[in-house]
Amino acid sequence: MKGVRQMPKLSIGQMAKMNQISVQTLRLYDKMGLLQPAYINQETGYRYYDMKQNATLDMIQYMKGAGMTLKEISHVFEQKDYSLLNRMLQNHLHQIDQEVEALHLKQKAIQRMICSYDRYLKSPPDGVMTLEYIEERKIYSHMTTINFYEEGIEAYENILLQLKQEMKKHGVSEYYYYNAGTTIFIDDFLAKRTVSQEIFVFVDKDCQSQYLQILPANLYVCMYCDDFDKEKDYIPQIHQYLQDHDLKMIGDYICEVVTELPRNKGQKREMFLRLQVPVEFVKK
Repeated sequence: MKGVRQMPKLSIGQMAKMNQISVQTLRLYDKMGLLQPAYINQETGYRYYDMKQNATLDMIQYMKGAGMTLKEISHVFEQKDYSLLNRMLQNHLHQIDQEVEALHLKQKAIQRMICSYDRYLKSPPDGVMTLEYIEERKIYSHMTTINFYEEGIEAYENILLQLKQEMKKHGVSEYYYYNAGTTIFIDDFLAKRTVSQEIFVFVDKDCQSQYLQILPANLYVCMYCDDFDKEKDYIPQIHQYLQDHDLKMIGDYICEVVTELPRNKGQKREMFLRLQVPVEFVKK
């Protein structure tokens, strides 16, 4: 009867090459007690591994791929506690889910910015009035006692900070913060009072929060504006347009920031705006 064939000893270099890792990695695993050589030549100090140790190395690599640290892997090996391993993996899965969600929101933010700049590039020039049908939109809004129309851009910046804080408080992602808008309620607009008490951001249709509102689909009179300071001067022109074209205002006026343009340090926000009034034709 033939004897069992012994597996050849593998040098540290051969073991590293076979498993496509570095010699330094194997030395680190040895130092941490994760994977120690099967045999060390006492005269030369050379380290040798055997093929059976590939199973341990595969497990280390697999656990690393699952997001576990070497310290965690070492702890599992020492304790041989598989319920502990399961809990660790569950924790890492939860972390990955959070990271995936964060990446998904970043992806949406980039898509929103691309869409905003595309709309800007294709929008009518400053001062042009249009009649547009706009689909239903969802917003998160914040009420304020500051009327920035009277107090200027500095007050607007303070309102934006308040909005950001409230969004965080209510669990609405900061990625929606881009393109904030403001509202003049219908009664104030019709009375020609330039008073804004609400600031808002558009959110995606799948965004969930008890603090969201719906802007219904409507026909809108829109006016495009390339300067924050021009908005107040353009509002009377919208009033005149409604009168001239037998249009009835049926909802709140909103000022949407189509996009913010890159600016030099210290300069005020450079915004391209779409002023909007929901309307219907007056039946004669």
